[in-house]
Amino acid sequence: MDSIHLRQSKPPRHNSELLESLTRLPRAAWAKWISPETLLSQVYNTAPFLQARVPAPESCRLIEMGGTSDGFLRILASWENIRRPDLHPSEQLQDYFALCLACHHATVATFVPTDVDTKIRGLAWRETADVEVLKPMMRFALGARGWAEEGISTRSIRGVSGHNGEHWSVIAGGLGRMLELGDTVSAGEAQAAIEAEIVRQQAVFDQVAAERDGELDLLRLAMTLAHNRGDLTQGMGFWKKTPLTLPLMDHFKARGRFDRAVRMYQDTGLSAEGHRHYPLRPVKALRRSPATLLPLCPFLDDWGTVVAALEEHQEVIAALVIGCQKLEGQQGYYRAIAGMYQASPGAFERAASRMPNATQRLLRSAEMRKLISVPRVSFESMMRKRARASLARLRHSKNA
Repeated sequence: MDSIHLRQSKPPRHNSELLESLTRLPRAAWAKWISPETLLSQVYNTAPFLQARVPAPESCRLIEMGGTSDGFLRILASWENIRRPDLHPSEQLQDYFALCLACHHATVATFVPTDVDTKIRGLAWRETADVEVLKPMMRFALGARGWAEEGISTRSIRGVSGHNGEHWSVIAGGLGRMLELGDTVSAGEAQAAIEAEIVRQQAVFDQVAAERDGELDLLRLAMTLAHNRGDLTQGMGFWKKTPLTLPLMDHFKARGRFDRAVRMYQDTGLSAEGHRHYPLRPVKALRRSPATLLPLCPFLDDWGTVVAALEEHQEVIAALVIGCQKLEGQQGYYRAIAGMYQASPGAFERAASRMPNATQRLLRSAEMRKLISVPRVSFESMMRKRARASLARLRHSKNA
């Protein structure tokens, strides 16, 4: 008994050891990644209007909040729950995954999306080999497909959007990990969800392709499906190449190829439009309201009319002009400038006169003036003809 007592009461060799033992805190599951506080600050930096939409905080785990259409807002409201001291590291990982996915959903169609793609597609899934920890994450990812997009995106076309691609890229990342760890049941649920979404998106594209006057929506769908295919590929990029994953990877590369959409995206000039819009990111006035969220390029005439009402619209004109120079081959920014000018030529010229001299010279160049003077009806007629010509080539190649 005495010897045991002596071993238990043996003092540390140095006072510093005692201090360290008293102050050492458990390492948070996200310690090597971006902190929850920083994530929230980034969300409200790019989408400050969301602060008025978040509901009252709840007391439950973040991973348990994903099953409703406003699940991402509930998580944003209750994010501090992730700091609860009673959470095990595996529970912290689950809740951090939920927070990252909520932040990504809220911002991916804004001007400055949160940079958590690699976490939700791969890194978080690979942080543990315990399938019992990963199963709730998969259920959460599957449930997140039902989150609403109203007020955070203006890029949904006939019920298809880039958010769909973002969600299946996350599910794909988890699918590969579940196969690797031998959970074929969870992997099967994930695969079924992706297969069904591929069928749905292709069916919408085919339906619009058959419509008499659906060319502009068809072009928007072509751009969306091309990007969604890329998201699926990126989700699979985290897979380990095994006898189980390699055949499925080949299957999805063929199944989710969206050949007609991708070829239309490429041969109608849409691939030059880009989707990150770096030139517009510095204009903070564009972030204040969901009304100024950017639609799919190049059809930005209406958006130009909206942003022409901003007090800081000279900043928008300047950013668009610079973007026209930086993004070779794009047409959307010219259409936005045309929309701003048509809203009020006088106000446009007064705003332009307040821009830096170098930017004013670019705006007044012959090439710039020529492109922004194209009437909207003429531009859209040209794009309709491109869509019809692309469809004709696709049908010809199919029958050849």
